[in-house]
Amino acid sequence: MKIIQTISRILTGLVFIFSGFVKAIDPFGSAIKFEEYFEAFHIGFLNFSTLPLAIILSALELTIGINLLSAVRMKLTSWFLILFMSFFTLLTLILALTNPVTDCGCFGDAIVLTNWQTFLKNIVILIPAIFVFIRSNDFSPVLPQVQEWILTVFSLLAVTALSLYCIVHLPLLDFRPYKVGTNIPEKMVIPEGAPMDEYETILIYEKDGVREEFTATDYPWQDTTWKWVETRQNLIKKGYEPPIHDFSITSPDGSDITADVLDDPGYTLMLVAPELGKSNKRNMQEADHLAERSTELGMRFICLTATPDIQARSFRDELNLTYGFHTTDETTLKTIVRGNPGLLLLQHGTIIGKWNFRDAPRADALKTDMTSLALTMQQHERDTLRVLVASLFFLIAYGSLVLIFKKKIC
Repeated sequence: MKIIQTISRILTGLVFIFSGFVKAIDPFGSAIKFEEYFEAFHIGFLNFSTLPLAIILSALELTIGINLLSAVRMKLTSWFLILFMSFFTLLTLILALTNPVTDCGCFGDAIVLTNWQTFLKNIVILIPAIFVFIRSNDFSPVLPQVQEWILTVFSLLAVTALSLYCIVHLPLLDFRPYKVGTNIPEKMVIPEGAPMDEYETILIYEKDGVREEFTATDYPWQDTTWKWVETRQNLIKKGYEPPIHDFSITSPDGSDITADVLDDPGYTLMLVAPELGKSNKRNMQEADHLAERSTELGMRFICLTATPDIQARSFRDELNLTYGFHTTDETTLKTIVRGNPGLLLLQHGTIIGKWNFRDAPRADALKTDMTSLALTMQQHERDTLRVLVASLFFLIAYGSLVLIFKKKIC
């Protein structure tokens, strides 16, 4: 029984640590998922709370996981665990039955599961979670109560700080298809022989005020008393979908310039501002200097937004910007970079650099060899990543040592 108890606690703790970590490093991604939930359940008036909820959710998950792994505050932690699992198991069952969103986002962009896969995953995790809850009184304190509380509070604060860092900058790890090094055209290709979407044709006919559905093989073509109403195509089997399938750029005059931009052998600076009304105006004005400097160096500079054209022109006039706005799907832009605005550096369709505008190169730093500049800046970002991830693993290791040695740690 003791072995089962220990295995249940450790496995559940590891799942919560992973789930909380991938959310903590991409709080904007979790906020977008909350928005999808709120819109699906017709409570969009709560959209203002999506980002705080994303931070709170990741902090709770990671702290529950760390406490389970280190057997700290087990009575309280087991209550949070069972309430957490009960709520999300019920929620994912509703999602699986109604399918209002295609992906619950439980593992962020790291692992994408269907709603039924997510529900089954929760059922599997719920079993050891219930066991941990039932046996919570059997766990003896491994530290004095004050030190256990210090570890718990420190975990909450550390995870919150990690999320705030990723909001101000960019996610420490990028699981999306637009990460640095990605060649966009290659990710848009459908391999030869890949399975295609399969549809079923449904014919709607009406007779005596009653409508019925028929297939293409059994519709009442000989009975003229049935009148055709409409034809629907129902997706019955999803085919192959390339990692990037919704990327396009429309110029202000309505032309599709996607291929022109992606085939350009030179450098392209791409400013991404999904919602101009919510973008940082000072940054948008500073980008004007980037646009001017890019032109001097013979580089292309474009700004992508999903804001309607009339509002975009008004925004441009208000800030007296020299660059224009090109149109791209809002969801695509929010997937490309978690920033409003953010900046990408492309060459021949390959993403060489990507930044939240706060960290982007300034106009006077631009040069003809932009690759070397991007590599230098990325090395600095990797050094920061190592420090932050090492700090998180130190926290987890600390909790593990507490469990192993079960003695006071000063």
